[in-house]
Amino acid sequence: MTTALLLIDVQQGFDDALFWGPRNNPGAEANIKALLDAWQTRRDPVVLVHHDSVKPDSPLRPGQPGNDFKPELADARPDLVFGKKVNSAFLGDVALDAWFTRKNITSFVLAGIQTNFCCETTARMGGNLGYDVTFALDATFTFDLTGPDGSTLTADELSKATAANLHGGGFATVKSTKEILASLP
Repeated sequence: MTTALLLIDVQQGFDDALFWGPRNNPGAEANIKALLDAWQTRRDPVVLVHHDSVKPDSPLRPGQPGNDFKPELADARPDLVFGKKVNSAFLGDVALDAWFTRKNITSFVLAGIQTNFCCETTARMGGNLGYDVTFALDATFTFDLTGPDGSTLTADELSKATAANLHGGGFATVKSTKEILASLP
């Protein structure tokens, strides 16, 4: 069984702290790179997805430097690259479900940015579509977020909530990068 590596929105625009605010998990990029290196060494499928924001003030707009991938992906040799304008990679510019089906891929490891938005949404949809999804929690990061009542949840709290949602809801198996790498045949 071939397991793909799905890297979501690993883009330079997420380095704009003034736009996004405080983030968590400063080791996420190193873990993303470790996963990428392992997949490329094994010659297993790698899929890169980038967010093409339609919001005029977003650093992730196409044509802006922030839309480019982070340096950790500079040596990537992806099997598929495409953009999306919404949270789920399954609703992007490429029919990801159909591509996975053509390649006989029934499982994927997911990493990227943001933990509780595009990564969690893609993992949930993947689980709903019947994929065996592994969520590399320490290879993701997110930012503090203010709710409708004005209270703020920290990025760490949001990451814990994502892990609980995915695990408790049966959408994905949540693991660390070290656990994922140790389980590779």
